[in-house]
Amino acid sequence: MRLTTVTNVSVDGVIQGLGGPNEDRRGGFERGGWALPLFEGEAEEYLGEVYQRADAFLFGRRTYEIFAGSWGVMDDPSTSPIGSALNSRPKYVASTTLTDPQWAGTTVLSGDLATAIRDLSGEVQVHGSGNLVRWLLANNLVDELTLLTYPVVVGQGTRLFPTTGPDTALTLVNTHPTPQGITIHTYHPAGRPHYAPA
Repeated sequence: MRLTTVTNVSVDGVIQGLGGPNEDRRGGFERGGWALPLFEGEAEEYLGEVYQRADAFLFGRRTYEIFAGSWGVMDDPSTSPIGSALNSRPKYVASTTLTDPQWAGTTVLSGDLATAIRDLSGEVQVHGSGNLVRWLLANNLVDELTLLTYPVVVGQGTRLFPTTGPDTALTLVNTHPTPQGITIHTYHPAGRPHYAPA
């Protein structure tokens, strides 16, 4: 199993509500849809290719429900490389509360989550799912982390990394800017960071 995470993030680290004004309004979030005006051309092509190479997808419950409510109800998923991948490949949800997923091809993982994830095969991709990404990093389950950083400061909302949490060193393995100003950085986790001595 090779686990990769792919996250769309603003310059100030926001991951909430990137897809539209009503996608995720938790906590009074009012600035949804900040990514879509920039998501075209190379970024869209890149993500289409990323989704197509996945053997399976792993989600946290909140992101799963957002995806199921949009990608999961497409009339013709074959019109989109993202939609076709999501609707034709296995989907796993890390959740202790989801009991009856309606999106075809979905399995709920509970219990010993780390073991259940390690038992998956092929390239397993995590898109969005900030809480899950942080947990996976903390449990040394991430093989590759890709950030698509959008040239916008959202100024409010849930961030990928909160103000406290475990630390992780990253090795940059690829970087690519798009004409719209999105920078795509791919990293491999590299243990704990080294800190300068006192």
